[in-house]
Amino acid sequence: MPWFYYIARGLLIGLFKLLTRWQVKGRENIPKEGPVLVVANHLNLADPPLLGVSLNRKVIFMAKEELFRSSLGAYFVRGLGSFPVHRGKLDRQALRSSQQVLDDGMVLAMFPEATRSRNARLKVAMPGSALIACHGGVPILPVGITGTEQLKGGWLFRRPRLTVNIGKPFQLPPVDGKLTREKLVEYTDIIMQRIAELLPPQYRGVYAGKVKV
Repeated sequence: MPWFYYIARGLLIGLFKLLTRWQVKGRENIPKEGPVLVVANHLNLADPPLLGVSLNRKVIFMAKEELFRSSLGAYFVRGLGSFPVHRGKLDRQALRSSQQVLDDGMVLAMFPEATRSRNARLKVAMPGSALIACHGGVPILPVGITGTEQLKGGWLFRRPRLTVNIGKPFQLPPVDGKLTREKLVEYTDIIMQRIAELLPPQYRGVYAGKVKV
């Protein structure tokens, strides 16, 4: 449903410019073509649309399965370029969908923490992003989002500053032998460290000690 995607994108850009002080840093780091796995922290329901319009490529999101339970909801969420994932368990269909997006040379975005942080600080991430990155062998583009935690209450009168900080793409070290649970944890920490480096210290949470000074 490309017509809906592009109309929604235009509307969202207008709303973010009008209602917030939105800035994007590091757009030059976005690969102009080819598969990319985008990973970001998650503070608010506004993060997916904000991230989507901050990148100058069409982005496909892995979204929680609950958003697809109604026919109307599924229609709009899929139209915005998302597919469902069941959180808290190994969702093989979501993994296959993720791989297909990357095989098609597109941009896949996900939030490794799997849910919003209630205190705006990074939480322990799930290994899904590392698993997809290892299987796909694609560049990973880290993004740090700040300010969306302010989108509550009377935020319309404050025009909060929203910042999307895009880092340089990187790849995980090659897997030597079997991809073990321990290796996935190690690779997940690498991914989260790259995100933490793009965030102010007060947002880094459990990964504050892993940031290289």
